[in-house]
Amino acid sequence: MNIQKLTFLVLIAIGVGQLKAQNSISLKECYDKAYASTPIASEKELYNQIWQVKDKNLSKGWLPTLDANGSFVYNSSVMDLSEVMGSLPIPGIANQIKPLPHEQYKITLDINQTIYDGGAVKSARAIEKAEHIINEKQIEVDLYKLRSQINTYYFNLLLIDRQRVLFQNYLEIIGKRIASLGSAHESGMLLQSDIDVLTCEKIKIEQQIAENAIQKNSLLKILSSLIGIDIDGSVEFTIPETETEITAEMQRPELQIFDLRKEQLNATMKLADSKRRPKAFGFATAGYGNPPGSNFFKDEFAPFYMVGAGVKWNIFDWNKAKNEKQVIILQQNIIESRKVDLTDNLERLLDAKSSEIQSLESLIEADRQLIELRKRITQTAESQYKNGAITATEYLNELNSEKQTLINHEIHSINLAKARVEFYNICGKEIN
Repeated sequence: MNIQKLTFLVLIAIGVGQLKAQNSISLKECYDKAYASTPIASEKELYNQIWQVKDKNLSKGWLPTLDANGSFVYNSSVMDLSEVMGSLPIPGIANQIKPLPHEQYKITLDINQTIYDGGAVKSARAIEKAEHIINEKQIEVDLYKLRSQINTYYFNLLLIDRQRVLFQNYLEIIGKRIASLGSAHESGMLLQSDIDVLTCEKIKIEQQIAENAIQKNSLLKILSSLIGIDIDGSVEFTIPETETEITAEMQRPELQIFDLRKEQLNATMKLADSKRRPKAFGFATAGYGNPPGSNFFKDEFAPFYMVGAGVKWNIFDWNKAKNEKQVIILQQNIIESRKVDLTDNLERLLDAKSSEIQSLESLIEADRQLIELRKRITQTAESQYKNGAITATEYLNELNSEKQTLINHEIHSINLAKARVEFYNICGKEIN
């Protein structure tokens, strides 16, 4: 085989693979497309932008603050040193000392820099980050509710497709049987009523196929609106793959939200602790005024500046921080109790779903045995009908019993796959 033929075959294989991918859809793909198309999904990016803005503002708590201030003060009484100096034995000194001005003018630029905040900024950022993650998880919870809706329509479409195949197979069997009886009727060996019975059954199956198509189109429209794409009627719905042995390991986003809220409360606890810790800060003031700064003896406008550092420590807060921490502990207890309650409810749902899975597995095993028996019974009835031992009605009764057994098997198989998927959804696991 030369390289051109090999390349041609590879291209054909790729094209067939792409065609197959276009003509089939999985439940996981429906989940993903629904998540991408719903307006709720866009909220995740919005929450991320909100968190980034809040975190940026909180991180600026370490940057210096810059304030411009201006003031005018008029004092009704000021210090008059001439009265004090007049008692001194120095002639004329009292006349040389002017009293302090009643007016004070000041324009300043104040700079404050936090040196140590007791962990307040760090705790506040941790609280906002936890809130951001909680919002994202809440979106997952809201999106998770779509799964049950998608499951309902997806598995109904699966069942309709399986029933359609069965109906078409039996329609073909009835059509061949009617055709084979035509010559027998012409020769007088078979009554017209026998053909009429088979023809009625053929019409009934055609009606079922037509109803099947109407139901499928209706379900396709609903599922298409849920996942945001148009699904063609020729698309094949694949049965989801799940593990045979399913472990009940909880990964629900609701449970993760409880843990995140507890982490957020831990950060709030640290923020409450930071209120009792000492705060260190530096400051600087540059101004222009009259009198300049603290030089009250200078009666003229002039620039001045002042620098320094300080410590602030709330030694006694009347147990405010202690009470805040007590409230946080109570809130954590509430969250834990709700988590336990939700876990218990989910475990009860898992127990019920596990029993349903076991029951369906037993039914499917019984269906396999019934199908083998019904096929043998139908074959015997067909032979008896050909030999005139039974009527067409009796033969159709056995054929319909076989058909119903196959339909029941398909219903049980689809319901089993659905129950396994629902078990996964209750646990919070992802399907393939």
